Amino acid sequence: MDKYQEQPHLLDRHLEGMMNSLLEIVRDSGSPPPLVHLAFKFLYIITKVRGYKRFLPLFPHEVRDLQPVLDMLAKQNPKDTETWETRYMLLLWLSMICLIPFDLARFDGNLVSVEGQARQPTMDRILDIAKCYLVVSDKARDAAAVLVSKFIVRPDVRQSRMADFLDWVLSMLSKSSSQTMEGTVIVNGMLQALAQLFKHGKREDCLPYAATVLECLDNCKLSESNQMVLRKLGMKLVQRLGLTFVKPKVAKWRWSAAKGIGRITGRLPKELADDVIGSLLDCFSFQETDNAWHGGCLALAELGRRGLLLPSRISDVVPVMLKALTYDEKRGACSVGSNVRDAACYVCWAFARAYEPAELIPFINHISSALVIAAVFDRDVNCRRAASAAFQENVGRQGTFPHGIDILTAADYFAVGNRVNCYLTISVYIAGFSEYTQPMIDHLVNMKINHWDSVIRELATKALHNITPQAPEYMANVVLPRLLPLSVGSDLHTRHGAILACAEITHALFCTLIEKLSLSKMPFRGDPIIGGWQWLINDSLRHLTLVSSAARQHIKESAVSALAALCNEFYINERGEADPALQDELVTQYVSELQNSEEMIRCGFSRALGALPRFLLKGRLQQVLEGLKKVTVISPEDVSFAEARRDALIAIAKVCQTAGVKGDGSQQEYVCRENVDQIYATLLTGVTDYTTDSRGDVGGWVREAAMTSLMEVTLLLVQKEAELIHANICKQIMCWLAQQSAEKIDKFRAHAGSVFLTLLHFDHPPVPHIPHREELERIFPRWEKDTLNWNAASEAFPRITQLLGLPAYQYHVLLGLSVSVGGLTETTLRYSAQSLFDYMKKIQSDPSALEGFCETLLRVFEDNLRNDRVSVPLLTMLDQLLANGCFDMFTEQENHPFPVKLFTLCKEEIKRSKDIRKLRSSIGVFCGLIQFQGDMREKVFFQLFLLLCHPFPIIRKTTASQVYEMLLTYSDVVDAAVMEQVMAILSDTNWEAELPVVRERRNCLCDLLKVPRPQLVAKVRWECAPGVLCSWRCP
Repeated sequence: MDKYQEQPHLLDRHLEGMMNSLLEIVRDSGSPPPLVHLAFKFLYIITKVRGYKRFLPLFPHEVRDLQPVLDMLAKQNPKDTETWETRYMLLLWLSMICLIPFDLARFDGNLVSVEGQARQPTMDRILDIAKCYLVVSDKARDAAAVLVSKFIVRPDVRQSRMADFLDWVLSMLSKSSSQTMEGTVIVNGMLQALAQLFKHGKREDCLPYAATVLECLDNCKLSESNQMVLRKLGMKLVQRLGLTFVKPKVAKWRWSAAKGIGRITGRLPKELADDVIGSLLDCFSFQETDNAWHGGCLALAELGRRGLLLPSRISDVVPVMLKALTYDEKRGACSVGSNVRDAACYVCWAFARAYEPAELIPFINHISSALVIAAVFDRDVNCRRAASAAFQENVGRQGTFPHGIDILTAADYFAVGNRVNCYLTISVYIAGFSEYTQPMIDHLVNMKINHWDSVIRELATKALHNITPQAPEYMANVVLPRLLPLSVGSDLHTRHGAILACAEITHALFCTLIEKLSLSKMPFRGDPIIGGWQWLINDSLRHLTLVSSAARQHIKESAVSALAALCNEFYINERGEADPALQDELVTQYVSELQNSEEMIRCGFSRALGALPRFLLKGRLQQVLEGLKKVTVISPEDVSFAEARRDALIAIAKVCQTAGVKGDGSQQEYVCRENVDQIYATLLTGVTDYTTDSRGDVGGWVREAAMTSLMEVTLLLVQKEAELIHANICKQIMCWLAQQSAEKIDKFRAHAGSVFLTLLHFDHPPVPHIPHREELERIFPRWEKDTLNWNAASEAFPRITQLLGLPAYQYHVLLGLSVSVGGLTETTLRYSAQSLFDYMKKIQSDPSALEGFCETLLRVFEDNLRNDRVSVPLLTMLDQLLANGCFDMFTEQENHPFPVKLFTLCKEEIKRSKDIRKLRSSIGVFCGLIQFQGDMREKVFFQLFLLLCHPFPIIRKTTASQVYEMLLTYSDVVDAAVMEQVMAILSDTNWEAELPVVRERRNCLCDLLKVPRPQLVAKVRWECAPGVLCSWRCP
């Protein structure tokens, strides 16, 4: 069942068949009790995977099932820890049976038995069973709560037993203390029963008791309990009590009326149908309520969907629909209208299906802009998603929306779910298309900066900031003059939004203004205003931390572009040189900022140094490179500064491109023999950055930037002075790229593969010293350079694993594959593992190739010992290789060095480890090593028997299970005379029991297999003499 955990719905079509097969065993009176329990255990496993709610209706619930189930429950021992699954499933079954629509008194007949003793009524039997199991500590308690919720709400039970049952529950709650173990169990059961009862019971039935229950719950003081489960159950019950006190609110559904109008109009003559449409359009008046607008939109959508809106009416309907898409009416501290906007999206969706493309052509720009605006800027997620769906429908059916596919890719149903992302990222992308730029800006200015919600106002102004570079003239000439009067107006919301918008637009315009004025060669040389511009650029770079992450990159790029233009125009003299004092001040200041404690300041000034023109770098190149190199070094204080390292690596490549190449030149001016090795060393260090934090693999940003910079510097050198590229440097670059091309994250794998092929197939001139160039060009033909999809694991891994046959690449490719084959992503795991197994199958007939592979594998393991990023997936990969018989050639040799060394490394890797995943992976490797002959078998058994008594129960259980499977697979490793007894101990022992019990069973196995018993090592306590100063810090 484990394989169905992620998609349990795949079991649905088989559930009934599996249940019926197992219940046949249960119903068979000849089935022995252990078999019946096993059937219930299997039922529980299926229920656990699919969930009891989906499983419950499948239970047979006929009248004839009631007595047998009650009798079976009566025979159960509530304290038997081995059969709790039986009790759990029987209680669930009974909760379904008790729904039968007959008065339970009918089943009692004559309550006097043959012996003359009174027999208990069926109703009381069920209640007693429920009460009995509500106070147990196992899973049956949950099922008893479900039983109560189904049983107590029956009409006959509710009338005669509900009050008494609630009295019993409340008295149990009052008497029990959540500070004791026994009390915790009882309180848990009572709270579950009440929560289920108030969930499934009718409001009118539960309301008379709600106040009493709430008072009792208050007295329990669950908020002070240290038991999180009890606090959670208490909160759940309080919510349901609250819903019981509050009357349900019935929604004002108008869709039924809209459908009715559509159906009736469909049967009217054309003239009368048009009158209906005219009457509907009267609903869209601002004297009408939002309900009229909502109903009118739904009716229009129904008419359009049925083809009853004639093309002649489109010109009347579209303006109304566009107003409805932005309908928002203030009511007190909030507003109404989300239902109207949602319905207007439905109208647009219906129009896409109702009309031919030619009929909507005159209105396409208006409709597409309105839908984009709704999809990106609407306050409510349901409206944004409705607009996205309507846009998609129009793109698919009309095919006339400008840039429809591109916009859909960026603003699909899931992408528009995040409002901040919509305002600050998606909007910038869409505003890049000229058809949408001005409508988006106008909507923000007219509808959003004066919005009643302050969050929307602030997001709108930030969006205007980000969109400003797309239309700087429109912002300066139209938008700002419109905003300035609003910033001193009487409406508080409008004034607030206008002031913020003016600030954001002005800020964005200044960097663009500086760049444009500099490029325009304005006569400001020597003017004090240049100092002001420089200050503004520096200030923007220093305060990136205060800007939203979405806008940060754009501001940084604008400031850097402005800096480059400013320097090129105003900081160079007639001789093409920089003023020495100005150069010294600027470069020294920028380099010093690289060690700032704020990461974003490092980012900004790294990119600024990368943008400096050559005349400012002249004589200062080494100072700049050294400063950027320090940013790329990981230290304990700035380990999380991945973005700073990324930007520094990007800047290094830009500086090298600006400075140029001259082999025998000075390292203060050019990339030359003296500094090229240092530059490559810094860039290659970036490829090894695997830093992770709460954001995930942030080191990936650094690796991506390092790969790009390596490519740019290498292509620069190749085209200028290729002799500066040493063979060992080129080998390192290609090997690291090959490793990245074999790793698990699609994005970084694709980037590495692209850079790898760019360097391999570059022709102007070719990159020198690429190892195994001919073999690489055969594996990666030139014509596939742009078509090979590195993102697709099915295409990438069959190619990259072929590099395992090339000695120069084998180590790095195997290192990358280890992370992919032992990873968690199903697609990556499947294709990487299959490609590796295919390679291993190919070299089975070549002993030297297999020996070489094994040596490399051991070297990878040894180099990454205790490096969990590599060692944990590597253990998983080794388990798979051993299980697939990839090393069968060595199994016939006594004490072959490969398994011996592998065993030693595995043992060292898990030494003192508490990592569950690592320990479980190692168990599979140890079990796989049992197939090798020699003295090591006893060592493997000894190691596995150590794990059988591991402090973690899950490790003990996993070890026992895998050893059992191992002995089934390799039965020849154990004497046949003791095999049955060994298997019985492994399968029958509860390996999650207390350690002394488990240790005794483990020692029996040691004796049977003639393996030395592991001995407990006494912990030595060192104590120093009184008054002696101790460097060991003894207590």
